[in-house]
Amino acid sequence: MTPLGRPGIDGTVALVTGAGRGIGAAVATALASEGASVAVLDADASAAEDTSAALRARGTPSLPYSVDVTDRPAVDGVVADVERRLGPLHTLVNVAGILRPGPVVDLSDEDWDATLAVNATGVFVASRAAARRMLARQRGCIVTVGSNAAGVPRMSMSAYAASKAAATQFTKCLGLELAPHGIRCNVVSPGSTLTDMQRGLWSGPDGADAVIAGDPGTYRVGIPLGRIADPEDVAEAVLFLVSDAARHITMHDLYVDGGATLRA
Repeated sequence: MTPLGRPGIDGTVALVTGAGRGIGAAVATALASEGASVAVLDADASAAEDTSAALRARGTPSLPYSVDVTDRPAVDGVVADVERRLGPLHTLVNVAGILRPGPVVDLSDEDWDATLAVNATGVFVASRAAARRMLARQRGCIVTVGSNAAGVPRMSMSAYAASKAAATQFTKCLGLELAPHGIRCNVVSPGSTLTDMQRGLWSGPDGADAVIAGDPGTYRVGIPLGRIADPEDVAEAVLFLVSDAARHITMHDLYVDGGATLRA
């Protein structure tokens, strides 16, 4: 394995939540390609093992963990185990998330609670556990994968948008607190990305075309760049923010959405 040379990643240890598939798996693979050892955390045990096994097959030290990010003792235990077995944690990337769409008047209490628990509380739990370790060394990076829905209202996306807005603002507040200690915290906010979550929103074979075109009936513009993102597009943004090339960037929210929000 030959790292591509982004400064400050080779030889570090990273933990990626939600790394069993989609954006999380792409982030884990991208970090490994730059020479990081990668701990893979996912609620789905088989998905976590699949990603970790693929990384190990290419020569990357990697460990799989099947953990719910809302389980505080379990997440604390994972961080401790990662440091014991792989080394001091330098990078945390929060990707784990769920989507429970539906109009507010029809949204169940369970859907609301679960969405906020995973997408917002999970970011708090993992970030706190990592930050406590990073503080002792006065170095580290935390990136939260949010969503452009955090900044622009979406119909039938109230719980998801609220949870991502909470995670985004939390990460910025954390970045303010940790900046004096040399620890940077940033957000990457994707738009529509080719993942299982995205495909689950489509109602037919023309789902991708419909997303790109937009829908005036739901007050949603299309994607000016004319394509849906690949998970690797988001992973590239994460790589930049955790590298030394972004050493003077913190509390930033980087939209990776092809212009879909018109950066409103």
